[in-house]
Amino acid sequence: MSYFHILVLALVQGITEFLPISSSGHLLLVPLLTTWQDQGLSLDIATHVGTLFAVLLYFRQDFINMILALMGRGSASEIIEGRQLAFHVIVGSIPALVAGGLLFFILKLDLRSLLLIAMTTLFFGVALGIADYYLKGSRKIRDMNSWDALFIGIFQIFSLFPGTSRSGVTMTAALIRGLDRQASTRFSMLLSVPIIMAAGTAASLKGILEEDVQFGHDALITAGVSFAVAYVVIRSLMAWIDKIGFMPFVIYRLCLGGFLLGLYLTGWSG
Repeated sequence: MSYFHILVLALVQGITEFLPISSSGHLLLVPLLTTWQDQGLSLDIATHVGTLFAVLLYFRQDFINMILALMGRGSASEIIEGRQLAFHVIVGSIPALVAGGLLFFILKLDLRSLLLIAMTTLFFGVALGIADYYLKGSRKIRDMNSWDALFIGIFQIFSLFPGTSRSGVTMTAALIRGLDRQASTRFSMLLSVPIIMAAGTAASLKGILEEDVQFGHDALITAGVSFAVAYVVIRSLMAWIDKIGFMPFVIYRLCLGGFLLGLYLTGWSG
C-alpha cells in the first residue's frame, strides 16, 4: 500500500471520526472514487487506536478525575462529580455495546450498503439540524441525570448503522435532552472511548482468530496520522462549536447524502 493511500485513509478517519458527518460515509467514498483496494483489518484497527488516544489525551483531565473519584480521592464535591460522570459514561455506553454484540457477533449482519449509508446520512443530518435549531438548551454535563445518559446511550445504538455518525447521533440526543452545544459535544467525545475500545478489541480478536492482522510499518503510520489529525479536530470543534453551531455539518451531510444517493440511483460502482 502506498504512503499516499495510507495518508488519505488516516486523514479521512481522523477528520470524520469526531465530527458529526459520518466516518463510514467518507470511508466508503475512498474505494468508490479510486481504484484502491480495501485497506484491510489491520489499518482499520490502527485508525481506531489513533483516534482513541487523541480523545484520551484531550480529555485526560476528565478521565483522571473519574479514576480518582472512583478510588475515593479528592474533595467530597470532586468525588461526587467524578463518580457521577463515570456512571453516566458507563450507562450511556451499555446500550450500544449490547446491541453491537448482538448485531455483529450473534446475528453476524453486514450493514454496509451504499443506499443505507446515503439514507442514514440524510436522515440523521436533518435530525441534528432540528435538534440544534429548536431543542438545544443551556444544561451542562454537571446537570445531567441517569435518564439523560440512558437516552443518549439508546440513541447511540443507531450509530451501528453506517452513515449515522456516532458523534452526530449522540450530540443530537444530548441536544434533545436540553444540553447546550458545548456539553453535548463534550459528552459525545467522552462516550466515544468505550465504543472505540470495544470496536478495536473486537476487530483485533477477529483478526487474530482469522490470522488476518499484521501490525507493521503501515499500521504505525496510520495510527500516528489518525491520532494527530483527530486531536486537532477535537480541539478545534470544542473551541468553535458554540460559535458556528451544528448547521454547517448538517448542510454538509445533506450534500454528502444526496451525492451518495445519486451514485446509488445511477448504479455507479466506481
